[in-house]
Amino acid sequence: MSTIVTRREILIERAKTSFRKAFGGEPDLLVAAPGRVNLIGEHTDYNDGFVLPCAIDYETIVAIGASEGTGVRVVAGDYDNASDSFDPSVGFVHQKAEWMNHVRGVVASMMSRGWQVGGVHLAIVGDVPRGAGLSSSASMGVALIKALAEHHGFHRIDATDYALIAQQSENDFVGCACGIMDQLVSARGQSGTVMLLDCRSLETRFVTIPDDLAVMVIHSGIERELVDSAYNERRNQCKLAATHYGVPALRDIDSDRLVRDRGDLDDITYRRARHIVTENARTLAAAGALATNDIATLSVLMKQSHRSMRDDFEITLPPIDSLVKMISNSLGLEGGVRMTGAGFGGCVVALVPLEILEQVTALVESSYQIPDGGKARIIICNPSSGASVL
Repeated sequence: MSTIVTRREILIERAKTSFRKAFGGEPDLLVAAPGRVNLIGEHTDYNDGFVLPCAIDYETIVAIGASEGTGVRVVAGDYDNASDSFDPSVGFVHQKAEWMNHVRGVVASMMSRGWQVGGVHLAIVGDVPRGAGLSSSASMGVALIKALAEHHGFHRIDATDYALIAQQSENDFVGCACGIMDQLVSARGQSGTVMLLDCRSLETRFVTIPDDLAVMVIHSGIERELVDSAYNERRNQCKLAATHYGVPALRDIDSDRLVRDRGDLDDITYRRARHIVTENARTLAAAGALATNDIATLSVLMKQSHRSMRDDFEITLPPIDSLVKMISNSLGLEGGVRMTGAGFGGCVVALVPLEILEQVTALVESSYQIPDGGKARIIICNPSSGASVL
């Protein structure tokens, strides 16, 4: 039995067990939605730009069943079966526990669009590492929405709607001004591919990852909290830059105009804009390089992306910079590596030739320590499909 089946079966049993203990019966159905890793295109999504993520085989599973009342009762298997219950008709009421806000936010977002939610029991479990930049929150949001839509028979909600509702929940209720990337690839990902996404039009193109490359994710051991980080500050700086250039979003200018029309734009805001403009160009080039198996070009683009995140967007940390440099020196032009996710902690992503995967793994295990002195968690991801009913 393959690793992915074993992990999924474990999650399914955990979801069923949590549901039985909390509600005394079997769920009507189970839904899964994956996390994601972004190969390149960081902070470009909320600037209407381009990103290149793939869904991964780490996921959230939601078990759902009917209840006699009109309320929502939910148990979180990953938080010692902590529970919450609420009346959807009352509207969103902020809670201290963030996972509760995610659930309540999803329901509030669906209700705001005219979808009447209620009379359900929910159990949620997952194995997407939290605080790692692998979109555990998007995975949970998309899984919840699909579970609620399937259970209530909301057949006019499609995969793109799942993503938009989940994004609205995070923006309006959880308090994170995220873009659409995480939710859309969780909803619409295709196995064995990365998704080139135009975050303005939501048009997608899927690019196959060569069979001889492994997607390696290394958790730096530094957890981050997006809502409490400088994420929203960076987003506001990008808005200021777009206003300066007189465009709806930084996606609408190129490097020539960035320099030509800088005027009196301050250094920090200019560097934030420079990262977005150059990152959009790198993302489009990276999709082309991957499609033609030009790994040397992809390697250079990923290196440039990390440097831009470090120097212009200032979202990396010294331990992560050191980890990226170490892996980059080992890969040369045979693979690529960069920080992935919103920054201030989280993970590094590397595309590693299978023939040297063990060598790179041994290097990380022997040469990098997480803050508590232990070894970094290394995850070999399989590019996977989006949300589905199990």
